[in-house]
Amino acid sequence: MTSMLAGRDISGFSGQLIGPGDEGYDEARGLFNAMIDRRPRLIARCASAADVAAVINFARSERVPMSVYGGGHSVTGAAVVEDGIVCDLRGLKGIHVDPDARTVRAEGGVTWGEFDAATAPYNLAVTGGRVPGTGIGGLALGSGSGWLERKFGFTCDNLLAADVVTADGRHVVASETENPELFWGIRGGGGNFGVVTAFKLRVHPLANPMLAGMLLYPPEMAGGVVRHYRDFMRTAPDEVGGGVAFITAPPADFVPEPVRGHPVVGVIITDAGPPEAGMEVLSPLREFGPPPVDLVAPMPYVAVQRLIEAGNPHGMQNYWSADFLFDLPDEAVDVLVQHGTHPVSPLSQMLLIPGGGALSRVPEDATAFGLRQSPWNTHFLSMWPDPADSEQNIAYTRAISAAMNPWKTGRTYLNFIGDEGVARVQSAFGPEKYLRLQALKRVWDPDNFFSHNQNITPA
Repeated sequence: MTSMLAGRDISGFSGQLIGPGDEGYDEARGLFNAMIDRRPRLIARCASAADVAAVINFARSERVPMSVYGGGHSVTGAAVVEDGIVCDLRGLKGIHVDPDARTVRAEGGVTWGEFDAATAPYNLAVTGGRVPGTGIGGLALGSGSGWLERKFGFTCDNLLAADVVTADGRHVVASETENPELFWGIRGGGGNFGVVTAFKLRVHPLANPMLAGMLLYPPEMAGGVVRHYRDFMRTAPDEVGGGVAFITAPPADFVPEPVRGHPVVGVIITDAGPPEAGMEVLSPLREFGPPPVDLVAPMPYVAVQRLIEAGNPHGMQNYWSADFLFDLPDEAVDVLVQHGTHPVSPLSQMLLIPGGGALSRVPEDATAFGLRQSPWNTHFLSMWPDPADSEQNIAYTRAISAAMNPWKTGRTYLNFIGDEGVARVQSAFGPEKYLRLQALKRVWDPDNFFSHNQNITPA
């Protein structure tokens, strides 16, 4: 079947083509991050892997840039290219759960909310995005951090195989036995080597309900809370996940009225073991203070994945950054508290995520993504509604990041940074891995066709 737009054909394409002036164009080009506003020539909503190959071949023949829109956020804006073609995977929603083999095959347009809903009836799960709207593709290819990582590892650690459409339109499989070097590279190297149209992931038994929730403290307790959490996590079992969040208290019934709309410190708690065991393990955290608000209770994992959803609304201005820390001494805690308790926007968040557990036991060279021995991961997420406030919010994020420089590893988590330059991308992998990724890029994409991303240039 041939589809046409403005007199142009995409041979073999069976999906939907949307261009400027067409109904739904603005919605289709929209991103989670409203700071980014791009107008592509064409949005090709694919219905199959064959459609993806057709779009790639068309874009190459016409010599126009192409981006790939997965299922979710694309905070960096890489999903939509200016004056080019968007290869849109959001129509690829197939999910097949094999509860006996404990595997899931999910297509590239699936979000984590959809994935978790499919596995929940079997009490199975894998580390996924911390809000349901996150796409599985960007997260898995960028490594995959989430609440369950200390128990099950990163998302990419659970990837068994991927269906990939290459820069020359071929369909290949990447796994430990088929194209193993490509398989190594896509686990952390992002969308640099092809378009992944389907993922085969290992899933794990998970208690249902599981123990999870949040403890809220006033900002004047922040230093003591962070230090106590730091010390607790040094010996915490793998089942314990979560983190510390510097946020603004929402206008919700569970929050005391005088606190609503003011900065607070939240300890997010997830426990992947049986709730009765978790009650005992987590008691030192819940008894510290004690917290004015304790929302920890048994709940389904799909509810856990919505814990911070309300604080991540679609369509805000977003400026994010992230870094790994090699240590968290008292001086670093003081810096975090100083900045985190004085947000510019009530939507801004600063997350301190513990490392260790299962993810630290995967060999450093097993995947393109590394940084497995870092004890702490920091996410600086600034969000605000009015573009007029961009300058002060961006400055706030940069100030936090710079203030933490003495304790940074120098490496970063690519899914949480924007366009910060080639050196920043290189630093995510380190020199040896980056050279290996460049060599891989030369094999699979020598012309750097897949460049609208955190780009790795061919050797």
